[in-house]
Amino acid sequence: MAVIRRRYILAGAGIGLATLAVATRLGKQAAPEIHVLAPPDAGPVPMQDIERLVANADPQPPAAATFTDEASHEHRLADFAGRGLVVNLWATWCVPCVAEMPALAALAQRLGGGAMVLPLSSDHGGGAAVQAFYKAHNIAGLPVWLDPGGRAARAWGARGIPTTLILDRQGRERGRIEGAVDWGSDAAVAQVMRLMA
Repeated sequence: MAVIRRRYILAGAGIGLATLAVATRLGKQAAPEIHVLAPPDAGPVPMQDIERLVANADPQPPAAATFTDEASHEHRLADFAGRGLVVNLWATWCVPCVAEMPALAALAQRLGGGAMVLPLSSDHGGGAAVQAFYKAHNIAGLPVWLDPGGRAARAWGARGIPTTLILDRQGRERGRIEGAVDWGSDAAVAQVMRLMA
């Protein structure tokens, strides 16, 4: 009788764990995970050339979406009207994102006042995770912006991270590029400035 009772307890525990696993999977399906746009090997991350950027023949503003600043205040791209934007979708756990952050910081320093880099992190740890990352990697000159759960990334049709959108001063998406990019190169700076004009 003790053996039968123990089998029922083990069976019940197994059903409970299976139910928890299914519920967890279903919960994740409600908010699809963001995929990293890089080969899965552990080798060095190849930095793409700016020529891989796909320009829009008929530039339009991206879909309406909200994101937050470090203080959790909601913002929209329209809040930056009149400025050119380099909108970078990234996360601290994304290897190619990490690889391109120093170059993105260099781009931000070279752009000047009429344009800015808007790095939208999808980290679950929020602003604290991004600040800790910046400090650990000596990233200076980049603000903390957040895309909780990747909502903006999905609204803008990003297939994964890193993805970068270039918006002109009228708020239109002039081009985008997927993967890590050498943003600090003269060619990249010149291309970004040209698209923002």
